Amino acid sequence: MIKEMELNQLAERVISGEMLNKEEALALLQVEDTKILELMNAAYKIRYHYFGNKVKLNMIINAKSGLCPEDCGYCSQSIVAETPIDKYAWITKEKIIQGAQEAISRKAGTYCIVASGRRPTDKEISHVVDAVKEIRETTDLKICCCLGFLNPDHAQALADAGVHRYNHNLNTHREQYEEICTTHTYEQRVETVQQAKEVGISPCSGAIFGMGENNEQRVDIAFELRDLDADSIPCNFLVAIDGTPLSGKKDLTPINCLKIVAMMRFVNPSKEIRISGGREVNLGSLQPLSLFAANSIFVGDYLTTEGQQPIADWKMIEDLGFEIEECAL
Repeated sequence: MIKEMELNQLAERVISGEMLNKEEALALLQVEDTKILELMNAAYKIRYHYFGNKVKLNMIINAKSGLCPEDCGYCSQSIVAETPIDKYAWITKEKIIQGAQEAISRKAGTYCIVASGRRPTDKEISHVVDAVKEIRETTDLKICCCLGFLNPDHAQALADAGVHRYNHNLNTHREQYEEICTTHTYEQRVETVQQAKEVGISPCSGAIFGMGENNEQRVDIAFELRDLDADSIPCNFLVAIDGTPLSGKKDLTPINCLKIVAMMRFVNPSKEIRISGGREVNLGSLQPLSLFAANSIFVGDYLTTEGQQPIADWKMIEDLGFEIEECAL
C-alpha cells in the first residue's frame, strides 16, 4: 500500500510538472480507507498550488426537460425512464435571462444552460444565442451550454455569441458504454468535446461514477479526460433515480467518492474539478472534504434532482476557510 510520505512525494512530482502513470493513479484509489485524510492532504497540495483556497460556483438551468429520445440508463429524462418528472419544451428567452440573475444572486461565476435531447435544431441554437448575447451584454457571467451533439455551424454560432464553455460528459468507460446507452456511441461524445475545442470553446467533460465501472476503468476515464485536455471536469456520482434502469444501484461509499476526486486532481492537476450531481447523496457528511481536491461545485438544484441550499454551500466553504470566486457584476 502507498504510504503518506509517498503520497506527498507524488504530489510534489505533480506540482513540478511530472505526469503520473496509470499504475500510480490506481494506487491512489487503493489507499486504505483509514489513510483518506493523508490522501486528501496530498491532493490539497496540488489544488492549492493551482487554485489557492478559491472555490468556483456554477449554476444550472434546465431549459428543456424530459422527452429525450436517448436511452441513457441513469437519466430520468430518457425515453426509457418511468420517473414522474416535469416535462416541458424550451423555456422563454426571458426565463433564461432571469436564470442568469439568479446565478449571480447565488454567487455563481458560471451559468450553465442545459437542454434535454440528442442534438439542438437551428431554431433552438438561435434561441440560445439570443439569450446568451443579452446575458453577456449585461453581466460578466461565463456561459456554459450543454445541448447535446453539435455540428460545426452550431458550435461556431455558440462561440460567436460568447459561450465560454460547452459540456458533454464521457459519462462512463468506453468498454461499458453500450451497457449504459445504445442510442449513441462513446466516440460520438468524444467528437462533440473536440468539436467545441475546434471553435475555441472551453471543453467541459467528466463522468458519472458508480455505474458499475471498476477502479482501473476510473483511472482510464481520468486519463482520457487528460488526453482530451478538458478544462473543466465534473465528477458526478450516480443518483439511482426510481424509474430509471439503474434504479437501486449503489456502488459507492463516501470514501470511494473522495478517492475518485483526489485521483482526478492528481491526474488533471491544473484543471477545474467540480463536485457535481450526486454529491449530497453520495458524499453525505464528508462533502466538505471533497473541496480539498476539487475547486468547484454546482450551487442549487440539478436537472431533475434537488441540490443543497446555496446558503449551506456558502457556509461550508466559509467553514473550510476557503473563499468563493464570485462573478464580477
